Amino acid sequence: MEKFKLTAKTVTGLEPVLAKEIEAIGGKNIKEGIRAVFYEGDLELIYKSNYFLRTAIRILKEIAVFQFRDIDQFYLRCKEVNWLKYFTVNQSFAVSSAVSQSKEFRNSMFASLKVKDAIADHFREKKGTRPNVDTQNPEIFIHVHINKNTCILSLDSSGESLHKRGYRASQGKAPLSEVLAAGMILLSGWNGNTDFIDPMCGSGTLPIEAAMIAQNIPPGRFRKEYAFENWQGYNSQLFEKIKANYQTKLFTKKIYASDISRESVLTAQTNARRARVFSFIDFQTCNMKNMEVNSNNATIIINPPYGERLVEENIDLLYAMIGERLKHHFAGNTAWILTSSKEYLKNVGLKPGKKLTLYNGSLECTYAKYELFSGKLNQQ
Repeated sequence: MEKFKLTAKTVTGLEPVLAKEIEAIGGKNIKEGIRAVFYEGDLELIYKSNYFLRTAIRILKEIAVFQFRDIDQFYLRCKEVNWLKYFTVNQSFAVSSAVSQSKEFRNSMFASLKVKDAIADHFREKKGTRPNVDTQNPEIFIHVHINKNTCILSLDSSGESLHKRGYRASQGKAPLSEVLAAGMILLSGWNGNTDFIDPMCGSGTLPIEAAMIAQNIPPGRFRKEYAFENWQGYNSQLFEKIKANYQTKLFTKKIYASDISRESVLTAQTNARRARVFSFIDFQTCNMKNMEVNSNNATIIINPPYGERLVEENIDLLYAMIGERLKHHFAGNTAWILTSSKEYLKNVGLKPGKKLTLYNGSLECTYAKYELFSGKLNQQ
């Protein structure tokens, strides 16, 4: 099978996690970038990447790389690509662009427009007519990456972002991205061998992703479509074989999820049912300070309100309560807290053993780890 240069896009801070995932499904020549991991693989690996990678946002297949002096030469290079190899005049398409350090292209919309013109003119010359542009629901997704005077043209094999798993019926006010949630769990090292606790579960993203990880349920299990299904040469038999061949794992531990909002818990329960993991999650409606869970060696992940999610009148008291509960009621476990403010973490009153930087949308966040020892830590 022909090998391709591939790029998996991700969230800042999750590149090492994604690289490990790519290695696990057979990717070669893996190299971490910024918000991306570069690797090589065949058509089967493109299908697997979309179906199995929990921390990827989209998978790009490189089709052309070129240098250009100016906008005219850029247009000509784009027009020279054999676009008929990739789609037909009857298929709709859309172009998205990412531009950095370019004198010629000051914004990505202008770059996308030039590529659209080049594709349209290519088809007119070859076929006498052109395919339609559809920005809402295109069949073919083309991605343009311009850095200085180098352009990489790729086919986006995913289409809609891979964080849209297909199980979310509704969401809370500020839901955690499924990709970020899966990344947070994988960064914690949790793999289903111990209990998992989320005392501020919102619409349930963390416990649902945890249940899927614990049972080895692919993140693409409930997704309806991928852009690669519209490609010329799409092998439906191969994709069906990939979907049928994965092995689920037996999960014997428990996932505990609670939230102070009854509405949020109901939403989380609906989403868990749609993901077919409802029976693995013990849902409670309660404040964290009233949550009673008897677990040892469990992983606790907390995504408290912050930034745009700030609804607490006194955020200092909230974080102090989290610290008090972790120290006195969750000893013997490991906790992780995600927050956009280092100041909030000070109110937890515990010393983090590790701090990582992650992005929740545009918000830079600290992801802090706390080992919750029973009794007093012996001083050496």
